[in-house]
This record gives sequence, C-alpha cells and structure tokens, in this order.
Amino acid sequence: MPSDAAIYVAFEGGEGSGKSTQAKRVVEHLGALLTREPGGTPLGAGIRELVLHGDEPVDPWAEAMLMAADRAHHLSTLVEPTLASGRSVVSDRSAFSSLAYQGAGRGLGVEAVREVNDRAIRGRWPDAVILLDLDPDQRGHRLNRSLDRLEREADEFHRLVRSAFLDLAAADPDRWLVLDATRGRGELTAEILGFVDERRSALA
Repeated sequence: MPSDAAIYVAFEGGEGSGKSTQAKRVVEHLGALLTREPGGTPLGAGIRELVLHGDEPVDPWAEAMLMAADRAHHLSTLVEPTLASGRSVVSDRSAFSSLAYQGAGRGLGVEAVREVNDRAIRGRWPDAVILLDLDPDQRGHRLNRSLDRLEREADEFHRLVRSAFLDLAAADPDRWLVLDATRGRGELTAEILGFVDERRSALA
C-alpha cells in the first residue's frame, strides 16, 4: 500500500467524547468518506432506529446480531467499494464498539461478540482506531441532546464499556491511539493526524 493509498479509520469512545468533531477533521485531511455505524446506509439507518430509538425492549443478543447485520451490509456496500476506489473511509464507530457495548456492557462476552462480528465483516477490521477516552462521570456535562437507549444506561454499564475499550487498545497498540478526550481540540487533531499518517506509511 503506497503512503497515499486508502486507509480505513475508525473513531471509538464514549458519548460526548468529541468523536464526530475529530472524525470530520480527519476526513478533511484525507479527502475521505465519512460514515458511521450503525446508520451509514439506508438499511443501517433502519437498524439504528430499531436498536437505539425504538420503543420495544431489545434482547442483548438480538441487539448484538442487529449491529453485526448492519456492519456486514455497511462493509460490503460502502466501506469496501470506497476503499477499492482508492478513497479512504473514516467511520464514527466500528465493530469494536460491539465488543465494548454488547460484549462488555451487556455481559455477552467480548470474545463471543468478536467472533460474531469477525464473521460479519469477514475479518476486515479498521486499519487505525482512535479512542477518545472520557471518564463516564464527565459525559453528562458534554451531551446537549436527547439520549438514545445505550446512552441512557446506568453509569456502571458505561464504566464497563470504557474499560473494554482500554483493554482492546492495550492488546493492539499498533492499531490503536488512545487520547484523553478532555484535551484541547487542536492538540488532539494534531496528534490524530500524525498517527493516521504514520499508520498509512506502516501499512505501505
């Protein structure tokens, strides 16, 4: 892969961590496509509505399978064709979110959920992952909108999710960049862009 070739970048972290702002800056830097999971395709938007905003309670494994279905479709219809065209992809969340939210937060088991998602995405995980780490106790001060079903979960749920993200990052340090989300936006952007460029070169 040449240094200017397409790269698949994902942003992870808790709610209110500033993922969307930093993702847009990477998109501008790379001339990339910006997408999200779930919801990056019309099918995904429907799944997002069912899982995050529907009135009917969702069984944890049903939730995990719906998320995996979104990712299978998202990868085959959007991510892979975009990368194949030579354009980079930046995604607000990826399959790693299910490992943290459904695997750890819902108690389904990180490795069990990893297996489901690895099959769904046929082993095509993001090339670079930026984790904007935020103490769950601070997230309420950074959210100024109505909360979805996962965001309304108890603090302990969000502590489990955060811990899982940190464990995933520690186990794969070449792929992951972990940053304190409370740092200045400009400072974060500079470090993120440097990491993305280094990761592209390493994958060449």
